[in-house]
Amino acid sequence: MTLYLWFVFFLAVQIIHFLGTWKLYQAAGRKSWEAAIPVYNSIVLMKIIGRPTWWTLLLFIPIINLIMFPVVWVETLRTFGKKSSLDTFLGIFTFGFYIYYVNYTQKLEYNANRKLTPENKTADTVSSLLFAIIVATLVHTYLVQPYTIPSSSLEKSLLIGDFLFVSKVNYGPRVPMTTVALPMVHDTIPFAKIKSYLSWPQLPYLRLPALQKIKNNDIVVFNWPRDTAYNMYIPADKFYYKPIDKKTNYVKRCVGIPGDSLQIKDGIVFINGKELIFPERAKPQYSYSVGYDGKTPIDFETLLRELDITDGAGFTGKNRDTLFFRALTQASVDRLKNVPGITGVKRQITKGPEDGIFPDYQDGKPSTSNNWSCDNMGPIYIPKEGATVALTRKTLPLYKEIISNYEGNKLQVNGSEILINGKPATTYTFKQDYYWMMGDNRHNSLDARYFGYTPEDHIVGKPVFIWLSWDSNAKGINKIRWSRVFTTVDGEGQPQSYFKYFLILLALYFVGEFFWRKRKENKA
Repeated sequence: MTLYLWFVFFLAVQIIHFLGTWKLYQAAGRKSWEAAIPVYNSIVLMKIIGRPTWWTLLLFIPIINLIMFPVVWVETLRTFGKKSSLDTFLGIFTFGFYIYYVNYTQKLEYNANRKLTPENKTADTVSSLLFAIIVATLVHTYLVQPYTIPSSSLEKSLLIGDFLFVSKVNYGPRVPMTTVALPMVHDTIPFAKIKSYLSWPQLPYLRLPALQKIKNNDIVVFNWPRDTAYNMYIPADKFYYKPIDKKTNYVKRCVGIPGDSLQIKDGIVFINGKELIFPERAKPQYSYSVGYDGKTPIDFETLLRELDITDGAGFTGKNRDTLFFRALTQASVDRLKNVPGITGVKRQITKGPEDGIFPDYQDGKPSTSNNWSCDNMGPIYIPKEGATVALTRKTLPLYKEIISNYEGNKLQVNGSEILINGKPATTYTFKQDYYWMMGDNRHNSLDARYFGYTPEDHIVGKPVFIWLSWDSNAKGINKIRWSRVFTTVDGEGQPQSYFKYFLILLALYFVGEFFWRKRKENKA
């Protein structure tokens, strides 16, 4: 929905509110016109029902307002004597329109001094639960969101089974665009496996002020841009719409920021002509072929454990003289070279053209537009808001998705002529920033090399803290990776666990509480 349509919708809601409540305002000693003034009418209503004025703010916060509206409907009914379970049921399940019935057909008795505290244990439990849901939804939506690492694309930096807290405030909280959705779930209702949201109405993109900008090498959680196709590899028969904030969450390392020129040479990333130097905690991995003499005894199980191999390895061919390692860090490579019986270690480098590499879709055929592969591609310009690029039939594939899908233009190509919104175009100016996201596990990561740019409006947040790490392949207490519990994602040097400090503080709290209670009992 455009801002104009939202304004019309907002006015319609105000009219509905006025028509259904103006007599209630009069019965409460207020003027009927006060029910018609946007925002002010909500402030007055809070005074009528005896609730704090700041509740008004909650009525205008997306997702939170879905919880608050039923609360206000019920509170309004109870203020005018409608306290039965049936009244509550009708107030909620008629979406507040039961108030119309009360407003026009019932004798209105305003109870200004009604009891605001819950009348029984059940009501108290419901009230506490609603408050907890509201607070949790606020935190989840605007401050911190939990996230679980599902794949090995950032292996060694973030492991499968890491449970993270993702900060929304670092890059600026994004106001939900999907206005009707269940709180604290993403795109699917757990167990039911059905959509957790309605696609309409949608708010325009808005991001609150950020603490920092995304930098090269930042690990970022974002919505998968190409989650609009039925299958990301194959050109869809139609456009499968999915709201931006309900697209699948991904986590990758940002290697290219707006305005950068990016090139990958034999698997090494170059930014603006210089090799991208990774932070100490980043451990890029590549696939390797490893020669074996076939004679020297090697305890391969122990070797794999020492090398911290998580993506598997095995012999290729019948002669058992070559091992293939899906992912090795440089430290593991150096260690492997010194193992008796190993005759050679060679990194796998894919030469182009490769099927499915951006900007092409996977169709079973090598790319015809360039000679790119996952290890060799570019140079590629990372679009920056306000920057203008020349459009030709050769460059158009790089920006086609941006022009048509991410920035909402109608794109047509007639022969050699490019039309944007029906007008000939030889240049294009970008409306927002874009980023290039890649996994550290270079030969086992579905990233920008395949799906292209990530728009700024798809950014979710920054992983900051690992509160638990679970190894499903381990046994017993070792399933918990204790060295990773309560560690930070960013920082200098190797990760350090703060779990023991947490336990000390927790113990001090309980000891302090024990002695405080004892002291209180002695005074009594």
